[in-house]
Amino acid sequence: MANPLAPEWLDASVDPNALVPGIWADNVARDGSGQMSVAGVSVTDLAHRFGTPLYVMDEAHAQTAAGRVRAAFDAACTAVNTTATVYYAGKAFLCTEMVRLVTAAGLYVDVASGGELAVALATGIDPARIGLHGNNKSVAEIERAASVGVGTIVIDSSWEIERVASAATTAGRRQRVRLRVNSGVHASTHSFLATAHEDQKFGVTIADAPALVAAIRAHESLEFVGLHCHIGSQIYGTDGFAESATRLVALHALLSQTGPVAELNLGGGFGIAYKPGDTPTDVETIAAEIARAVATECEKHGVPIPVLAFEPGRIIVGSSMFTIYSVGTTKEVTATVGNETATRLYVSVDGGMSDNARPALYGSEYHVRLANRVSSAPAALVRVAGKHCESGDIVIHADYLPGDVTPGDVLAVPATGAYCWSLSSNYNYLARPAVVAVRDGDARVIVRGETEADLLARDAGINGGNS
Repeated sequence: MANPLAPEWLDASVDPNALVPGIWADNVARDGSGQMSVAGVSVTDLAHRFGTPLYVMDEAHAQTAAGRVRAAFDAACTAVNTTATVYYAGKAFLCTEMVRLVTAAGLYVDVASGGELAVALATGIDPARIGLHGNNKSVAEIERAASVGVGTIVIDSSWEIERVASAATTAGRRQRVRLRVNSGVHASTHSFLATAHEDQKFGVTIADAPALVAAIRAHESLEFVGLHCHIGSQIYGTDGFAESATRLVALHALLSQTGPVAELNLGGGFGIAYKPGDTPTDVETIAAEIARAVATECEKHGVPIPVLAFEPGRIIVGSSMFTIYSVGTTKEVTATVGNETATRLYVSVDGGMSDNARPALYGSEYHVRLANRVSSAPAALVRVAGKHCESGDIVIHADYLPGDVTPGDVLAVPATGAYCWSLSSNYNYLARPAVVAVRDGDARVIVRGETEADLLARDAGINGGNS
């Protein structure tokens, strides 16, 4: 029977030991003893070898996802007689091995800071396969991007036109640029994640775009290649993307009257499943419906279908990773809902908002399972709490686990590949965890975990300030 403290979406009938398909990475399973494994490697062994918390990537899953996304957009664009350029949105999760994985799948890479650019360049990627974003790119970041030959810079405000033009002139090259436009479409997502409505920090309005494009075209060192729009993140369905495309194609057609407009970048933001009952739209449907919407609008306006660019991140890396934690304490807490009194089991782990800030930032819901064993104990409603000195430090707001979960158990939280490691911090001076990639029975570190020595190395007060 459901606990009255449980949210309505949480299904009490789901086996608390079950690994629900569509949430976990492809190669996650339970072995004969009930232990969870990934690509043939025991999760308990990973915990012992690398410590917890630990981010674990099913590398084959990520590789398959990258290839599937590329194939979906290629096929959809071919069907409407154009081509696709697919950028991996590095802000979701970025390290050199991730750049190598997505570029091997034929993707470009989208970066949003000088640091992300440095990571991408460190792999030896052709800079022409990099796009640079950001609402407040520094002059130094712009100058570096132009000097190394970054393929496209997205201009986010009028201020950046002169800055990019000057950097391109100094670099002796003609810099390809896009203009980020707010289509006015409000995505069905958290308000902090909606990025195409007018009252927010990114981009310019449709009304202001023609004058800004004219200013871009006035510079010989700039090549205007098209518009860019991103309507939000973790979006299910395609209605928002189709409506945004309708508005952008009208502007694209207007701009085509005064000069070439080769491309249209419709961004990313495609959602994934985080918990049982989530029903994200598959990437093939997303790609096909967006391409058809653009083709219909281009026919209506009498313009050729441009090259379509996309920037998926979460849909590639999100489900490929999970995080493992060790249980430290448990605590039963009784609360009253209406006329009913019920108990919730708080399960505290050795990580929290320093490795997954999304529940605290956005109220995001996640799913959890015991990784080291299965149990026939009756299910208990749990709230998995982190170890930080914040009442809002919650990893899992609500889920069911076997009621005998106890200190020393290992928990696994799926779908933590996107915006978890990349948002991680050293709050309370916790060292950020390692990221381990597993494939065909082999595990290797792709991002080294921090140590206390790493944290202290930045403290200038140690050793008389001479450290």
